[in-house]
Amino acid sequence: MSQCEKDLEAELEVLRETFKSGKTREESWRRTQLKNLLRFLEEKEDDIFKALKQDLGKHQVEAYRDEIGTLIKSVNYALDGLKQWMCGKKAKLPIAAFPSSAELVPEPLGLVLIISSWNFPFGLSLEPLIGAIAAGNVVILKPSEQAPTSSSVLAKTISKYLDNKAIKVIEGDNSVGDKLLQQKWDKIFFTGSTKVAKIVMAAAAKHLTPVTLELGGKCPAVVDSLSGSWDTNIAMKRILSGKFGACAGQACIGIDYILVDKTYANELVKLIKLAIPKTFGENPKESHSIARIINRTHFLRLKNLLDEPMVKSSVVHGGLTDEDNLFIEPTVLLDPPVQAAIMTEEVFGPLLPIITLDKIEDSIEFINARPKTLTIYAFTKDEALKKKIISRTSSGSVVFNDSIIQYAADTLPFGGVGQSGFGRYHGKFSFDTFSHEKAVVRRSFLTDIWFRYPPWNHKSLQLFRTAYRYDYLSVVLITLGLKKA
Repeated sequence: MSQCEKDLEAELEVLRETFKSGKTREESWRRTQLKNLLRFLEEKEDDIFKALKQDLGKHQVEAYRDEIGTLIKSVNYALDGLKQWMCGKKAKLPIAAFPSSAELVPEPLGLVLIISSWNFPFGLSLEPLIGAIAAGNVVILKPSEQAPTSSSVLAKTISKYLDNKAIKVIEGDNSVGDKLLQQKWDKIFFTGSTKVAKIVMAAAAKHLTPVTLELGGKCPAVVDSLSGSWDTNIAMKRILSGKFGACAGQACIGIDYILVDKTYANELVKLIKLAIPKTFGENPKESHSIARIINRTHFLRLKNLLDEPMVKSSVVHGGLTDEDNLFIEPTVLLDPPVQAAIMTEEVFGPLLPIITLDKIEDSIEFINARPKTLTIYAFTKDEALKKKIISRTSSGSVVFNDSIIQYAADTLPFGGVGQSGFGRYHGKFSFDTFSHEKAVVRRSFLTDIWFRYPPWNHKSLQLFRTAYRYDYLSVVLITLGLKKA
């Protein structure tokens, strides 16, 4: 075992001993850690702003809207609900068990590993941490090395606010991640790509460790023709914000592509082209309202998507790329080949393909022919179409006439299905994700059911048949000999 591995094992042992001591189970400890996390977000706001600007070119407003603000909201929500979340819930038992009682008692899972992504380096690190702390766990947080400034802020400052013997931040590249995955955990929470998720699952399988995977996919936006200038203007703002306004499209829940009726396609393109400068300025790079691409590797990946011959010819707006500044302007494409990489891979950038259909109802078949995604967006007033989308498609969530708002709602679970991941969090769902709901049953010696024990006979069988149908009157009558067994 290398010295690095010995040091890691020693740190994990400290966390295990802390959990064994029972202090993380106490409400006072959980509440103190959450309050300290809130203090971190408020006192280190400027450091967070600078880190997000350095790593991703995020404007302060975007940084606060998508990361700092949502986290402050989430911590306060957890503080308000903590006492109730920790309480057991009564459960009903059948009359046959009388006198008895039962409850479901949440207990922390233990040692938790959180591996976060680079696109929202604070939000995707601390949102699950809030749930893990609220549930009473000890935690190792591994931020993404692709957002190095943000990772450094977390590693250097979290230790000044949170219990070092219960919560640690470990930085490093893939090799550090591999070493962490080789350890035995009680829960692994991963946000990132499907490719890495498979590695995480394979490692977790060795110890039968439960895993929550928050992935992504190609989130479609079904756009029906909208009547009225007010509705149209609002829809355009929400579509553009849902595509280009969240980390320059580098968001798992961002709109990946649009599906539209052929008869409305040209009008939609015109509306989007008019709305882009109104939203992001005549020169989006100079307006600083759009983040930049995280690094050169991802920049070149996006450029390659755009440079495919048949794809390039489908560009109807934008297309400008600036490798020196890792910036790609909002780009709209009309009917790129559906076999092209831009339509088979998650775009994860400011490229917006628009696919035309013979009729808008065909969108359901188009969506179902592809892997299940994190979210389906639909801009429509057609109630019949809404019902079809809900009942005939499968996704982590469905949002009508808006984009990304589901992420900020503490009362809604956030998570995917199929290839877009599994497990859910946010609000109390985060608490539940990092808890085990233990069944506790209490029974009296006052009464007993004699036929549950051997020796068996035909009467015992008949009594079971009636008891399992909750036909208690027949049980009494058979027992008294007033009804044939």
